[in-house]
Amino acid sequence: MKYLNKLVLLLALCIWQGPGAQAQTKGKKPNIIIILADDMGWGDVGYHGGSIKTPVLDQLAKDGVELNRFYVAAVCSPTRAGLLTGRYPDRFGLRTTVIPPWSSFGVDTKEVFLPEMLAKAGYKNRAVLGKWHLGHADLKYHPLNRGFTHFYGHLNGAIDYFTHEREGELDWHNDFKPSRDKGYSTDLLTDEAVRNIKSYNGQSPFFIYLAYNAPHGPLQAKEEDMKEYGYDPAKPSFGKKNNDEKEGKVGRGNTPEMTYAAMVTNMDRNIGRILQTLKDLKIDDNTIVLFHSDNGPAPEIKGSSSGKLRGAKFTEWEGGVRVPAIIRWPAGFKGGSVNNQLMGYIDIMPTLLEVAGVAEKPKNPLDGISMAPVLTGKQKEIQRSFYLGSGTILNNTWKLVSAKGLNPRIKLDEDHLFQIVKDPSEKNNVAQANPAIYADLKKQLDVFDNIKSPFEVPPYGEGRKGFVAPKDWQITQHTGKK
Repeated sequence: MKYLNKLVLLLALCIWQGPGAQAQTKGKKPNIIIILADDMGWGDVGYHGGSIKTPVLDQLAKDGVELNRFYVAAVCSPTRAGLLTGRYPDRFGLRTTVIPPWSSFGVDTKEVFLPEMLAKAGYKNRAVLGKWHLGHADLKYHPLNRGFTHFYGHLNGAIDYFTHEREGELDWHNDFKPSRDKGYSTDLLTDEAVRNIKSYNGQSPFFIYLAYNAPHGPLQAKEEDMKEYGYDPAKPSFGKKNNDEKEGKVGRGNTPEMTYAAMVTNMDRNIGRILQTLKDLKIDDNTIVLFHSDNGPAPEIKGSSSGKLRGAKFTEWEGGVRVPAIIRWPAGFKGGSVNNQLMGYIDIMPTLLEVAGVAEKPKNPLDGISMAPVLTGKQKEIQRSFYLGSGTILNNTWKLVSAKGLNPRIKLDEDHLFQIVKDPSEKNNVAQANPAIYADLKKQLDVFDNIKSPFEVPPYGEGRKGFVAPKDWQITQHTGKK
């Protein structure tokens, strides 16, 4: 009788746990969720001492692994491309600017994207939700032709948060078709993420790349979020009422700072909805959640912050390329720690491929390296160099910023060497005191700066004059060429 009672109790427990809990058996491939913020600065999170309310990310940093030295490109399209290919974007001509609406440029189709490789490991469902920004002028650049099985979101950047328009046309899609879903974009993307998690759960391990457009401009927030920062509808909103292209038709608070803070807090709250869904389904233990920003804060946006770091978006100063980043995987990585390993966006693909058990290597050599040995605690540190682009490189201890003018926003009379682990604010040039280190980094830098691609993204404004956006941003062309 005693044995029978134990058996009944065990069966009841299994039924109560459901398929999600049973999927977390040892050896199961983890689900993977990458959450990418847009133009979120180092100082825009509470756990870095920021004033904006980010309780969910603060808790995630406590529970997971805070990646204290995580680097990206200085602008967003290059970061997104490097994240999905594991390669420096210089190799396919996408380093210095983004892909604007009027551009026909797209990431070379010879590049292998992360979801293409995860498909080989049994990841049946592979969704991209949010901002694409890697090519939209031809169907061959569409997410569904780059390894993803589902796309919900927008092809361009800087869309209106409420109307979902760019250049006067609706840029909101469900797979290949226009979507006329109503609502605030950050909320809608989270709604879709929750739906996807629930529907994918139990089918196979899943991959979701959630690329929020928040908190990128235009500055637009919901009134309920702005009230947390003292919004008074009786007082005037900031900005010119007729400047819809830059500031959006609705969603402006009393000040830009108020509006920006509300956008960040809204995104934080929505990330909490995703984490709660994983918990409710009892799959949070075996789901990798990686959060980071695509670059530093936009310098023209009031309210965003690089914190203690120098510079902002568009520059290779720390404030432009070192971003808030957290990873959590309770089944695989010990949480509650700060990791000071030098790593970044190009390391995401090789790290996830190792964790997912993908034995086959992509046909193009990766620039990134797997950080799994460090994240699992099997290795304390990996010595490496990391190219930040446009005359800048760093290693575990030092950072070199060249004065030869590859980035016109960085104006220096001489090369600068920083002992970056001790001088994260980049105040002291120690090149003369460390000639051997300077010479070694300079030699490495010259190799990377001389990377040549047969294709180059045109300057941002090229093709803008006279451009008319296609109806509902529908892509119909398919040339079959690059």
